Amino acid sequence: MITRLLRILVIVAAALTLGSLALVVGYILVRGVPYIRPDLFAAQYTTENVSMLPAIVNTLIMTAASLVIALPLGVFAAIYLVEYARRGSRLVALVRVTAETLAGIPSIIYGLFGLLFFVTALRMGFSILAGAMTLAVMILPLVLRTTEEALQAVPDLYREGAFGLGAGRLRTVFRIVLPAAAPGILAGVILAVGRIVGETAALLYTAGTVASFPKGLLSSGRTLSVHMFALASEGMYVDQAYATAVVLLVMVFGINALSGFIAKRVTKG
Repeated sequence: MITRLLRILVIVAAALTLGSLALVVGYILVRGVPYIRPDLFAAQYTTENVSMLPAIVNTLIMTAASLVIALPLGVFAAIYLVEYARRGSRLVALVRVTAETLAGIPSIIYGLFGLLFFVTALRMGFSILAGAMTLAVMILPLVLRTTEEALQAVPDLYREGAFGLGAGRLRTVFRIVLPAAAPGILAGVILAVGRIVGETAALLYTAGTVASFPKGLLSSGRTLSVHMFALASEGMYVDQAYATAVVLLVMVFGINALSGFIAKRVTKG
């Protein structure tokens, strides 16, 4: 009786989750798809076409720059905590608590930190680089914790077998452990990309809202989420904001599908 009740509760929870997701996605598609027109992808933004093409390019640059900064730091830190640090040490426990605490801080706090440190103290100004640095700090705890969990999930038999064949610790980590943990690491990367693409508050304080192609990393620029916020807040381009949301959804789904494909290829390899 209890087993059947739990099964019903699980099915109901899954149905509610999928139904809510389908409702949100369906509403965005119904409101946004009819307003996707060629002028929304014009090469230059004007108040007439409110082109999102510069925002798409800025989003891709912001995502790549943030991952280039945060991914090596998070992965290497996780490798040290799992493979090199003494298990049960106070340092490992302190890093874990700190990472979990930082992961729960609201993004607006990261935006204020980026404004004070990167924009003002380091004199980067409102720029793509300042926004990327802020987002890198924001997603670093996420990358660190997901990579750490993925490395811990690799059985110790893999390591013992490599050591038994005469491989060193460094070779074992990069040739045995990391490939086995790659799907879990890529899952963390997917979550990080989703947070980067959907971030608005932190970028308003660091990257600015200039609706044009960046001339360099020190140029200001708005991402798709900031572009959508700007259109919706002005009140004159609400339909175009929904069209931007559709493009943003397509980008996120595409990035997730690409990451899943890469994870499968790495696992098979």
